Amino acid sequence: MEWLGSTILKTFWRPTVNVVRTRYHADKTRLVRRYGYEEKIWCGGLLPRTVGKPLPIPEYRPGNVWTERKALFGQNDYIDILGPGNLHPVKTLYSVPSWIRGVSGHEYHILLRKKKMFAKTGSPKIRPTKWKELEKRLSFLYRKLNRKTKTGPSPD
Repeated sequence: MEWLGSTILKTFWRPTVNVVRTRYHADKTRLVRRYGYEEKIWCGGLLPRTVGKPLPIPEYRPGNVWTERKALFGQNDYIDILGPGNLHPVKTLYSVPSWIRGVSGHEYHILLRKKKMFAKTGSPKIRPTKWKELEKRLSFLYRKLNRKTKTGPSPD
């Protein structure tokens, strides 16, 4: 019978918990946060003026105007006019992906071209998520174009 009394006591009896609440705001103790941290940014209003030594100013260094990127900027702009005529300006776009090179159209046309070029490669099997996202975007743009684009009057 002794075990019965102990199990009943364990199930019904709960210890009382005293929640310590302070009565006034002034009685609360502050918790020290970030102990030992030193602020490195001045937060005291206007910049302090130290007597004798001026504030450090970085030395002026002009940019190099003859870097390769700046010097060769726009070199192929008039190649079709001034050149011999056998080179199209699209052929000079070396750093542009092949499906964008020479395309004059909206996002839908560029993605169609990309899909057409990558369908013959192993891209659909190697990167299935990327391929699915491409097809998803194409289907969205297709629906959008068909719903939102205004067409001319129908020939009756």
